[in-house]
Amino acid sequence: MSGYITDEKQLHFEEKKPAAINGMAVLIVNILLMIAAVVAIINGLTGMATGFGSGYAMALIIGGFIYVALIGPLLFAGLKILKPNDAMVLTLFGKYHGTLKGEGFFFVNPFAVGFNPAAASGRGQALTIETQAAGKPGSPSISLKRESKIMSLKTMTLNNDTQKINDELGNPIIIGIVVIWRVVNTAKAAFNVDNYTEYLSIQCDSALRNIVRLYPYDASVENGEKSLRGSSQEVAGKLKEEIQSRVEISGLQIIEARITHLAYAPEIAAAMLQRQQATAIIAARQMIVEGAVGMVEMALEKLNERDIVKLDEERKAAMVSNLLVVLCGDKSAQPIVNSGSIY
Repeated sequence: MSGYITDEKQLHFEEKKPAAINGMAVLIVNILLMIAAVVAIINGLTGMATGFGSGYAMALIIGGFIYVALIGPLLFAGLKILKPNDAMVLTLFGKYHGTLKGEGFFFVNPFAVGFNPAAASGRGQALTIETQAAGKPGSPSISLKRESKIMSLKTMTLNNDTQKINDELGNPIIIGIVVIWRVVNTAKAAFNVDNYTEYLSIQCDSALRNIVRLYPYDASVENGEKSLRGSSQEVAGKLKEEIQSRVEISGLQIIEARITHLAYAPEIAAAMLQRQQATAIIAARQMIVEGAVGMVEMALEKLNERDIVKLDEERKAAMVSNLLVVLCGDKSAQPIVNSGSIY
């Protein structure tokens, strides 16, 4: 399990808002102060050159250098820009400082740094660019990664690879799912698990195996049994509940989970196809026989009601046999005209 937690207190991370002010105001003031510091340095150097007020000039130089080299860049480090549906989890000296949300330009504690475990491992919001020399398929590729400290709150899609799983009857099937999810608690996503995207992917595979084992691939309609193929909505609902219960610790919300691929494994696909064909043939024959018996019964009743012809038991049996052959046969029967007496 990714990011296993041993301390129960760590399971109850709740989001909090850090102290933040308008970043544009801080930016303008800091730029003006840095310009003033540069002017102070120039005035101090001029004063030192002329020998006028050397102590005061030295103070200007030292103060200006401290602001330009230390304070100014430190204030710039506290400026954060967020786009819509983005968040930044901040840590201050190893402790959770708060989650910055909402679009805009903010200034926070310069010593607070953003933390995003998904970007740290090269997944999630990490950007990977690969280039390869043209015409040289075997040449090494160049990978450039830009790690982002921004955690996305947008609705995202997880589409894992298809898996081979045994259904309730032990038949191997190939199944794939797609999961629609989003982050609802950034603190839990950042600190309760090692990587919330990898954690979600692993839990989806585990939940899928547990759910698939409860249903057969296919079931007859007459029995009313639930199946993976015939009860996709119910299976999707149970799958969503199973995944949600597993990822609750990581602050994620499962919006939807549905099956995107369902098929028998290649090694039994041909045999299962023959089985389905045989089942369909048997069902069709059963329906044909039931209909033929009803038609024969109706024919005998009509003949008897209208007193068209009197048939003994032997003639009735022959008539029933002939009608069943005609009605249940695969090919059209050839009519034979009997010009003599039936007796």
